[in-house]
Amino acid sequence: MDMALVASALAMQAGNTQSQIGATIMKSNAEMEKSTVLTLLGAAQQSSQANLAAGIGGQVDIAA
Repeated sequence: MDMALVASALAMQAGNTQSQIGATIMKSNAEMEKSTVLTLLGAAQQSSQANLAAGIGGQVDIAA
């Protein structure tokens, strides 16, 4: 077997492995960013009534 062919096959395997690792890292980063955004949005929703006086916003009459 020609050594150039062997070297080429090994280089292709290494490139494939690097691509798989890169894709895994990108997916992990995207999931982390999604989690961060959801955490920030959740914190904003929870603190939206923080500046209201006591008793405001607790019960809403929707019968009218």
